[in-house]
Amino acid sequence: MTVLTASMILGVLAIVALLVIRLQTPAPLALPESIALPDGTEVQAFTQGEGWFAVVTADDRILIFNRLDGALMQEVRILGE
Repeated sequence: MTVLTASMILGVLAIVALLVIRLQTPAPLALPESIALPDGTEVQAFTQGEGWFAVVTADDRILIFNRLDGALMQEVRILGE
């Protein structure tokens, strides 16, 4: 009887601890509402960081945009083989 009570108490404490840890994680960065891409650009991938986001295009470019105003900050051409 004592072992069952102790295991139930430990189980409840573990669940509470997991909830506290999970609820303290920061919210993910929000996606931009829209992205103004150059004409004819086909998107292959999207990634983001704090203060910027990047789009990888089908024509082997990485376009890096400012998160605040959506302005293109840098364009990097990916060199092929």
